[in-house]
Amino acid sequence: MRRDDLGARDDWEAKAEAAGFTFHHLDGALYWDESAAYAFTLDQIETGLEAPAEELHAMCREAVAEIVASQELMERLCIPEPHRDLVADSWRSEDPELYGRMDFAYGAGGPAKLLEYNADTPTTLYETSGFQWHWLEDMIAAGRLPQDADQFNGLHEALVARLSEIFAPGTDIHFAAFADAPEDYATVETIGWAAREADMGAHFTDIRKIGVTDAGQFSDEEDRVIGTLFKLYPWEDMLRDDFADAIAGAGCRMLEPAWKALVSNKGILPVLWRMFPGHPNLLASVFADEDAGGLGDAVVEKPVFSREGAGVRIRGAGLDDSSADTGYDAHPRILQTYAPLPRFGDDHAVCGVWLVGRQAHGLGIREDTSRITQDTSRFRPHYIMG
Repeated sequence: MRRDDLGARDDWEAKAEAAGFTFHHLDGALYWDESAAYAFTLDQIETGLEAPAEELHAMCREAVAEIVASQELMERLCIPEPHRDLVADSWRSEDPELYGRMDFAYGAGGPAKLLEYNADTPTTLYETSGFQWHWLEDMIAAGRLPQDADQFNGLHEALVARLSEIFAPGTDIHFAAFADAPEDYATVETIGWAAREADMGAHFTDIRKIGVTDAGQFSDEEDRVIGTLFKLYPWEDMLRDDFADAIAGAGCRMLEPAWKALVSNKGILPVLWRMFPGHPNLLASVFADEDAGGLGDAVVEKPVFSREGAGVRIRGAGLDDSSADTGYDAHPRILQTYAPLPRFGDDHAVCGVWLVGRQAHGLGIREDTSRITQDTSRFRPHYIMG
């Protein structure tokens, strides 16, 4: 794994705007940064990232089976007691999953180490699946990358195939997110595009406009009943909202399903370590009230719920880094062995491997001058050397 200073396309901003990729800058700062790109060998992708992600996903499913059978673990993961049956029944009914993103420390030596699994509401999907691929095509066409250069990126095709496995042709799917959040809208539109290609109806609705009918069903702003809902809204919030009591009886099929509330929860990391101690792709992890003696000198603290690095702290061994976002600090925390990210100049890079169903299909890389990847981190494209 290396970072190549290839230089940006002269017209990349115009192409981004034309494609609807309007959040290429965030708060005036560059978000999509193609001045450099990461290069991998095929073995680094297939053996170093793809295979571990798929094995870890299978291990996460084993962990879910353990958690739903344990009230102690449900409590540890802060699943509200009135809705634990909803979560457990979703698992036992084999409600199908669609996608997720595992974030790895990889490239600093040794095997990939799982930092966390964004298994419920991961974003960066459009820039990974669409705009990154167009970058590769343009760079090859311009002779700036060799003709046999490739990319770990079969996300769109995998989403089409997976949606076709889950739903019958003609199924109407509502896609819900916050309409005024461009990155969230881009994520649901990317999946909506795949749904339309899979011969399904795709309707966007602002999640704040979803209501409950007199019959107890969910409906959109046009009073259409929602039978199938893809929601870019985390389960930990849904289970605490005013309408949480209506979920079980609404007759609405959810993507992601309720059992993903366990996989996206940072509390699954100590559970995995209990079940698979010493696994080469796991970092030693415990709940914050447990003995942390085996974690080493440098430790990462994480709330069981958080997004974009919020509430994360790194301490020990001369390190003292904290996220400025303290919005999740009221939640219980886990402790995890610190794994250094590969550093290129002043930047630290994290590898996000995307899974669709149970298979890995793509890679997106974020980098930041901070050791904590956060909502202001930049996105870099990658390619596979021929």
